[in-house]
Amino acid sequence: MTTHQGGCLCGALRFETTQDPVRVTVCHCAFCQRATGGAYMVEPIFDTSAFRITRGRPKTFDLVSEGSGKVVHVHFCPDCGTKLNLTFERFADVVGIYAGTFDDPDWFAITPANARHIFLDEARPDTVIPAGLPTFARHATSNAGETCVPTIYDSPHPIGHR
Repeated sequence: MTTHQGGCLCGALRFETTQDPVRVTVCHCAFCQRATGGAYMVEPIFDTSAFRITRGRPKTFDLVSEGSGKVVHVHFCPDCGTKLNLTFERFADVVGIYAGTFDDPDWFAITPANARHIFLDEARPDTVIPAGLPTFARHATSNAGETCVPTIYDSPHPIGHR
């Protein structure tokens, strides 16, 4: 079993994972843009049983998702404010980790087999989507729990709203 560790800026919170991501979500929604201060969030997803906080106790901010109407729990450091991970009312069996909080944020791959881009209808206008990755205008799963049909581009594809 491979363990990967990470934490917040000040070191008060530390975490570890004990599996490879079950998938990697690259989210372009307005919330993720605001939460990261960037154009999108890279979020490796893990089974909750493979994630644990090893130092400190995060604070939690609860946000109702505009997409699903379900609560997204944002876990962050009470001292420095670094957001570490998300848990979801809608997907209670997984945890999403802010990729940049890993000690080595490049340890996992983003491939057509494990990754997807979501909320492209909210993507910044200068966003370019890599070829071969499943993409979705909104969520990859409907509110009824059905898998949505992805769009996969054959070459890098500029996308975004104005």
